[in-house]
Amino acid sequence: MDIRKEEIAQVLEEAKSLARRYKSLTGKPLGITGEVAEFTAAKLLNLELAEARQEGYDALKKENGKTIKVQIKGRCLPKKPPVNQRMGGIKLNKEWDIVLLVLLDEEMEPLEIHEAHRKEITLALTAPGSKARNERGALSVSKFKAIGVKVWGKTSP
Repeated sequence: MDIRKEEIAQVLEEAKSLARRYKSLTGKPLGITGEVAEFTAAKLLNLELAEARQEGYDALKKENGKTIKVQIKGRCLPKKPPVNQRMGGIKLNKEWDIVLLVLLDEEMEPLEIHEAHRKEITLALTAPGSKARNERGALSVSKFKAIGVKVWGKTSP
């Protein structure tokens, strides 16, 4: 890990500590899950993070000589997560190839990473029935896991 990445990792560890403290005091999350998820996915899956505020994708993945644009979503799961916990919105009109869902525990440590491709996500988001899904691009965590594949887990190498 280069010096910049080491420094970012250290800052995120401090931020996670502050986020845990803030939540214990207020009962509310501090709002750093996305940043933690992006850095965690990049580190664990050897991705190159995109420039800040890149529209549509958060990282790049090199695979078989191709560059794949990766959108990263993060979700902190409580010990007893609600049945229909939702992810952040996925915009179909933006440029991306795959979406990664980084599931974190209450300490903001990674539990699992799931991946789904644009085709499957598009089909799920445009299926009739759910206003949250159709208008806001918000899939449930369980639906995303059903259409995707687990690419990393605590027991993975």
